[in-house]
Amino acid sequence: MRVVIGEDHALLRDGLTRLLEAHDIEVAAAVEDAPSLVQAVMTHDPDLALVDVRMPPTFTDEGLRIAIELRRRRPRFPVLVLSQYVEQLYARELLSSGDGALGYLLKDRVGDVGAFVEAVRTVAAGGTALDPDVVGALLRSGPASRLERLTEREAEVLALMAEGRSNAAIAQRLVVTEKAVGKHTSNIFAKLDLAQHDDDNRRVLAVIAYLQEG
Repeated sequence: MRVVIGEDHALLRDGLTRLLEAHDIEVAAAVEDAPSLVQAVMTHDPDLALVDVRMPPTFTDEGLRIAIELRRRRPRFPVLVLSQYVEQLYARELLSSGDGALGYLLKDRVGDVGAFVEAVRTVAAGGTALDPDVVGALLRSGPASRLERLTEREAEVLALMAEGRSNAAIAQRLVVTEKAVGKHTSNIFAKLDLAQHDDDNRRVLAVIAYLQEG
Protein backbone atom coordinates (compact mmCIF):
# COMPACT_ATOMS: atom_id res chain seq x y z
CA MET A 1 0.00 0.00 0.00
CA ARG A 2 1.23 3.50 -0.86
CA VAL A 3 0.08 6.58 1.06
CA VAL A 4 0.47 10.34 0.64
CA ILE A 5 0.33 12.47 3.80
CA GLY A 6 -0.82 16.09 3.98
CA GLU A 7 0.00 17.55 7.42
CA ASP A 8 1.49 20.97 8.21
CA HIS A 9 2.97 20.10 11.61
CA ALA A 10 6.45 18.72 10.96
CA LEU A 11 6.59 16.52 14.06
CA LEU A 12 3.22 14.88 13.42
CA ARG A 13 4.03 14.51 9.73
CA ASP A 14 7.27 12.73 10.59
CA GLY A 15 5.56 10.66 13.27
CA LEU A 16 2.82 9.49 10.89
CA THR A 17 5.44 8.59 8.31
CA ARG A 18 7.44 6.50 10.77
CA LEU A 19 4.33 4.84 12.18
CA LEU A 20 2.99 3.79 8.78
CA GLU A 21 6.34 2.60 7.49
CA ALA A 22 6.78 0.53 10.66
CA HIS A 23 3.62 -1.34 9.59
CA ASP A 24 4.78 -1.97 6.02
CA ILE A 25 2.83 0.93 4.52
CA GLU A 26 4.89 2.93 2.05
CA VAL A 27 4.71 6.72 2.35
CA ALA A 28 5.19 8.00 -1.19
CA ALA A 29 5.21 11.65 -0.07
CA ALA A 30 4.61 13.69 3.08
CA VAL A 31 3.82 17.35 2.41
CA GLU A 32 2.89 20.43 4.43
CA ASP A 33 0.32 22.33 2.35
CA ALA A 34 -2.73 21.75 0.16
CA PRO A 35 -1.21 22.55 -3.26
CA SER A 36 1.68 20.16 -2.57
CA LEU A 37 -0.80 17.48 -1.52
CA VAL A 38 -2.66 17.69 -4.82
CA GLN A 39 0.61 17.52 -6.73
CA ALA A 40 1.79 14.54 -4.68
CA VAL A 41 -1.41 12.59 -5.35
CA MET A 42 -1.26 13.33 -9.07
CA THR A 43 2.42 12.37 -9.22
CA HIS A 44 2.51 9.25 -7.07
CA ASP A 45 -1.00 7.83 -7.62
CA PRO A 46 -1.23 6.49 -4.03
CA ASP A 47 -3.74 4.04 -2.61
CA LEU A 48 -4.84 6.57 0.02
CA ALA A 49 -4.38 10.21 1.05
CA LEU A 50 -4.07 11.02 4.76
CA VAL A 51 -5.19 14.64 5.11
CA ASP A 52 -5.31 17.20 7.90
CA VAL A 53 -8.53 19.28 7.81
CA ARG A 54 -6.78 22.59 8.44
CA MET A 55 -3.74 23.18 6.23
CA PRO A 56 -1.88 26.11 4.70
CA PRO A 57 -2.50 28.49 3.14
CA THR A 58 -5.86 29.27 4.82
CA PHE A 59 -5.75 27.01 7.93
CA THR A 60 -9.56 26.71 7.76
CA ASP A 61 -11.04 23.89 5.71
CA GLU A 62 -8.26 23.68 3.11
CA GLY A 63 -7.59 19.99 3.65
CA LEU A 64 -11.26 19.09 3.44
CA ARG A 65 -11.77 21.01 0.21
CA ILE A 66 -8.72 19.32 -1.29
CA ALA A 67 -10.04 15.91 -0.20
CA ILE A 68 -13.37 16.62 -1.89
CA GLU A 69 -11.62 17.86 -5.03
CA LEU A 70 -9.44 14.76 -5.19
CA ARG A 71 -12.54 12.58 -5.06
CA ARG A 72 -14.16 14.61 -7.81
CA ARG A 73 -11.17 13.94 -10.00
CA ARG A 74 -10.92 10.31 -8.96
CA PRO A 75 -14.28 8.90 -7.79
CA ARG A 76 -14.01 6.74 -4.67
CA PHE A 77 -10.38 7.73 -4.16
CA PRO A 78 -9.63 6.70 -0.54
CA VAL A 79 -9.20 9.65 1.83
CA LEU A 80 -8.67 9.53 5.59
CA VAL A 81 -9.10 12.94 7.22
CA LEU A 82 -7.53 13.87 10.56
CA SER A 83 -8.90 16.70 12.67
CA GLN A 84 -8.07 18.23 16.04
CA TYR A 85 -11.74 18.60 16.96
CA VAL A 86 -15.14 17.23 15.93
CA GLU A 87 -16.05 19.45 12.98
CA GLN A 88 -19.65 18.45 12.24
CA LEU A 89 -20.05 20.57 9.12
CA TYR A 90 -16.80 19.26 7.67
CA ALA A 91 -17.70 15.67 8.46
CA ARG A 92 -21.14 15.92 6.85
CA GLU A 93 -19.76 17.54 3.71
CA LEU A 94 -17.06 14.92 3.33
CA LEU A 95 -19.53 12.06 3.84
CA SER A 96 -22.28 13.51 1.68
CA SER A 97 -21.43 11.45 -1.41
CA GLY A 98 -22.06 8.15 0.38
CA ASP A 99 -19.45 6.45 -1.80
CA GLY A 100 -17.33 4.84 0.92
CA ALA A 101 -13.49 4.75 0.98
CA LEU A 102 -13.60 7.56 3.54
CA GLY A 103 -12.41 8.10 7.07
CA TYR A 104 -12.67 10.88 9.65
CA LEU A 105 -10.62 10.51 12.81
CA LEU A 106 -9.61 12.81 15.61
CA LYS A 107 -5.84 13.19 15.89
CA ASP A 108 -5.93 11.78 19.42
CA ARG A 109 -6.82 8.39 17.90
CA VAL A 110 -3.39 8.14 16.28
CA GLY A 111 -2.10 7.22 19.75
CA ASP A 112 -3.97 3.92 19.45
CA VAL A 113 -1.57 2.63 16.82
CA GLY A 114 -3.35 -0.63 16.11
CA ALA A 115 -6.74 1.00 15.59
CA PHE A 116 -5.23 3.79 13.51
CA VAL A 117 -3.41 1.41 11.16
CA GLU A 118 -6.58 -0.68 10.87
CA ALA A 119 -8.51 2.46 9.90
CA VAL A 120 -5.94 3.27 7.21
CA ARG A 121 -6.23 -0.22 5.75
CA THR A 122 -10.03 -0.19 5.98
CA VAL A 123 -10.37 3.08 4.06
CA ALA A 124 -7.77 2.05 1.47
CA ALA A 125 -9.81 -1.12 0.87
CA GLY A 126 -12.94 0.94 0.17
CA GLY A 127 -14.52 0.94 3.64
CA THR A 128 -15.29 3.74 6.05
CA ALA A 129 -13.73 4.55 9.42
CA LEU A 130 -15.43 7.18 11.56
CA ASP A 131 -14.18 8.32 14.94
CA PRO A 132 -16.59 7.36 17.76
CA ASP A 133 -16.72 10.98 18.93
CA VAL A 134 -17.55 12.15 15.41
CA VAL A 135 -20.29 9.53 15.11
CA GLY A 136 -21.74 10.57 18.45
CA ALA A 137 -21.75 14.26 17.51
CA LEU A 138 -23.40 13.59 14.17
CA LEU A 139 -26.04 11.35 15.68
CA ARG A 140 -26.86 13.90 18.38
CA SER A 141 -27.20 16.66 15.81
CA GLY A 142 -29.05 14.50 13.30
CA PRO A 143 -32.73 14.56 12.41
CA ALA A 144 -34.65 13.80 15.60
CA SER A 145 -37.68 12.49 13.73
CA ARG A 146 -35.64 9.70 12.18
CA LEU A 147 -33.45 9.00 15.17
CA GLU A 148 -36.51 8.60 17.35
CA ARG A 149 -37.59 5.66 15.22
CA LEU A 150 -34.72 3.65 16.65
CA THR A 151 -34.66 1.92 20.00
CA GLU A 152 -31.78 2.73 22.33
CA ARG A 153 -30.09 -0.55 21.40
CA GLU A 154 -30.53 0.08 17.67
CA ALA A 155 -28.95 3.52 18.06
CA GLU A 156 -25.97 1.88 19.79
CA VAL A 157 -25.64 -0.63 16.96
CA LEU A 158 -25.87 2.14 14.37
CA ALA A 159 -23.05 4.08 16.03
CA LEU A 160 -20.84 0.98 16.13
CA MET A 161 -21.67 0.22 12.50
CA ALA A 162 -20.51 3.71 11.57
CA GLU A 163 -17.16 2.94 13.18
CA GLY A 164 -16.79 0.13 10.66
CA ARG A 165 -17.31 -2.72 13.12
CA SER A 166 -18.51 -6.13 11.95
CA ASN A 167 -21.55 -7.87 13.43
CA ALA A 168 -19.21 -10.08 15.44
CA ALA A 169 -17.35 -7.06 16.83
CA ILE A 170 -20.61 -5.30 17.67
CA ALA A 171 -21.92 -8.41 19.40
CA GLN A 172 -18.75 -8.65 21.47
CA ARG A 173 -18.88 -4.96 22.39
CA LEU A 174 -22.56 -5.07 23.44
CA VAL A 175 -22.34 -8.57 24.92
CA VAL A 176 -25.14 -9.97 22.75
CA THR A 177 -25.30 -12.66 20.05
CA GLU A 178 -24.46 -12.06 16.40
CA LYS A 179 -27.99 -13.13 15.56
CA ALA A 180 -29.34 -10.33 17.76
CA VAL A 181 -27.07 -7.80 16.04
CA GLY A 182 -28.25 -9.00 12.63
CA LYS A 183 -31.85 -8.43 13.70
CA HIS A 184 -31.01 -4.94 14.97
CA THR A 185 -29.28 -3.98 11.70
CA SER A 186 -32.26 -5.18 9.67
CA ASN A 187 -34.55 -3.08 11.85
CA ILE A 188 -32.28 -0.06 11.42
CA PHE A 189 -32.35 -0.29 7.62
CA ALA A 190 -36.12 -0.67 7.65
CA LYS A 191 -36.78 2.19 10.08
CA LEU A 192 -34.51 4.56 8.18
CA ASP A 193 -36.18 3.66 4.86
CA LEU A 194 -32.95 2.40 3.32
CA ALA A 195 -33.35 0.19 0.28
CA GLN A 196 -31.45 -3.03 -0.31
CA HIS A 197 -27.97 -2.59 -1.79
CA ASP A 198 -25.66 -5.31 -3.09
CA ASP A 199 -22.48 -3.29 -2.48
CA ASP A 200 -20.08 -4.65 0.14
CA ASN A 201 -20.27 -1.26 1.84
CA ARG A 202 -24.04 -1.36 2.29
CA ARG A 203 -23.80 -1.09 6.06
CA VAL A 204 -21.51 1.91 5.87
CA LEU A 205 -23.49 3.56 3.10
CA ALA A 206 -26.64 3.19 5.20
CA VAL A 207 -25.02 5.00 8.09
CA ILE A 208 -23.72 7.75 5.81
CA ALA A 209 -27.12 8.16 4.15
CA TYR A 210 -28.61 8.62 7.59
CA LEU A 211 -25.98 11.02 8.89
CA GLN A 212 -26.15 13.30 5.86
CA GLU A 213 -29.87 13.89 6.45
CA GLY A 214 -29.05 16.42 9.14
